[in-house]
Amino acid sequence: MTELDAKHSRTLIALMDLTSLNDDDSDAHIVELCHKATTPAGHVAAVCVYPRFVALARKTLDELGAQTVAVATVVNFPAGSAPVDEVLEQTRQALADGADEIDMVYPWRALLAGDADSGFALVRACKALCADRAVLKVILETGELASPALIRQASLDAIDAGADFIKTSTGKVKVNATVEAARIMLECIATSGTHVGLKPAGGIRTLADARVYLQLAEQINGPHWISPRHLRLGASSLLDDLLRHLGTDTASPTRGAY
Repeated sequence: MTELDAKHSRTLIALMDLTSLNDDDSDAHIVELCHKATTPAGHVAAVCVYPRFVALARKTLDELGAQTVAVATVVNFPAGSAPVDEVLEQTRQALADGADEIDMVYPWRALLAGDADSGFALVRACKALCADRAVLKVILETGELASPALIRQASLDAIDAGADFIKTSTGKVKVNATVEAARIMLECIATSGTHVGLKPAGGIRTLADARVYLQLAEQINGPHWISPRHLRLGASSLLDDLLRHLGTDTASPTRGAY
């Protein structure tokens, strides 16, 4: 292990949204996930779980003395096509249960059909609920949008509507985070002049995978930009690889999430 590997591993742990979004998740599994979030090399930024586990995750983290670890959850997930009223009710309930961060799927199918207004309106409505209460991350599902022009449009619309982060993917489709999509999104953030962050997610499993996004973000927005306020990585198995590089073993309770 090189000194640079160790440095990057510690940096990336602090940027992680440790994620489990499996159909067979259980209370016991989420408790294990929260324990894993408090590593010998420092805490992750957040745990990301289904809405029904928000209260349990918050309670478990608090009992572990990990109050700084945020609880993130997903709404309009994974298809991005739920009725607006349903998405807003999901968001209200998640906030009531103690969610610190909402990862909302952008209605990308509407954009593919030529309707950009629906996405803008949904982001704005969710932002109104989250304002002063929670961070809003908007999942663009860039692998399904596919074209650079649509990824750019979705990014700029989400930023204009009030997103705190724009996120590549749900991790539930064939193509998830890619360097190409992340570059477009980072360029949109830089152009906007805002403090919006980026969250690549899906298929990021190793230090080598994650380091590409770290270096890309530094290249476009500068080293000062690298903090949990601006950069997150949605992953599960990544943490095991980072701790392996640091010489710290850990048992992984995650089973294929992201």
